[in-house]
Amino acid sequence: MNFAISVLFRAIPLVIGAVCLAFGLYIDSGGTDADHFVAGHVNIALTAICYALFTTAATIIRQLVHRYNLFWRIALPLSGYVVALATIGWGVFLVLRGDASKFVVAGHVVLGVGLIAVCVSTVATASTAFALIPVNAARSPQDGPPEEAYLREVGMVLVAIPIVCAVAGFVLALVLMARGGSADYVAGHVLFGLAAICASLVALVASIVRQVRNAFGQAERYRWSWLVVLMGTINLVLGLYDLLSSDRPYRIAPGYILIGLSLVCFSILSKALLLALVWRRSFPLANRIPILPVATALICLFLSAFLFEAAVTDTQFFIPARVMVGLGAVCFTLFSIVSILEAGTSG
Repeated sequence: MNFAISVLFRAIPLVIGAVCLAFGLYIDSGGTDADHFVAGHVNIALTAICYALFTTAATIIRQLVHRYNLFWRIALPLSGYVVALATIGWGVFLVLRGDASKFVVAGHVVLGVGLIAVCVSTVATASTAFALIPVNAARSPQDGPPEEAYLREVGMVLVAIPIVCAVAGFVLALVLMARGGSADYVAGHVLFGLAAICASLVALVASIVRQVRNAFGQAERYRWSWLVVLMGTINLVLGLYDLLSSDRPYRIAPGYILIGLSLVCFSILSKALLLALVWRRSFPLANRIPILPVATALICLFLSAFLFEAAVTDTQFFIPARVMVGLGAVCFTLFSIVSILEAGTSG
């Protein structure tokens, strides 16, 4: 990877994050009603995921261009965790502001976005030894983990972090759904979809950890990819259920947003699948896999265009139209990450 391309791939998450932040602030300033409040706050929160993806991109690229040192090894993942935890704190603050529907929905969704940012920051942490993956791919399984790899216990902690985030998200989502209110329904279903993304990121962290430690076996080659497919499918089915099983207006927003979250899962699939396909084998079409997150980003953006038009006559489409733009931005940011992975493992 040449220096110019490395700068481009590092710039994409930051630029997209700036777009999400600016778009969110613009929406939030457009009115004091619940629709502007929720859509604005969610898009602002998505900036945390984009920044966490930047830390992942920078962590891998600096190893590929041989400009990685102890400072970047600590600063990049740490800054991602700081932003993620700040986002979680912001979500908790919104939840505690009151029982109004805009605080319930925005607070819990922002909290869920923060959980995803924690998981993505863990991907960056696991990737601090990314340079060992192509080295291990050229070795035999019997050689064991290289001396430079992190300890088995460290790897277990890294995998445990997204598991804990996913479980926390699922539990809180079920508690919200059990309450029965319309705001709780919306917040619970969207938070469930966000927790499914955390579960999808378990697959990515586990794949990186096990390849860094030269423990990635043939039996698990596609196991992690199927986990991501399962989470994406659950989000898609749940979203369609929300839209088709009832004509209640408050189901429109979580239905479409869950479909958007399923597309984010399928974007993550490109990363887990790439790591599986190129491990100790040649896969000539590996450079085509980055097309997947581009396709999901375009689907999100095209769908948002229809939702924007529907929102002209029905305000129930206001929030999903704008949140879908942010989800499309996250999908496109994942394009840069999977392209970096392809460059780093193609050798």
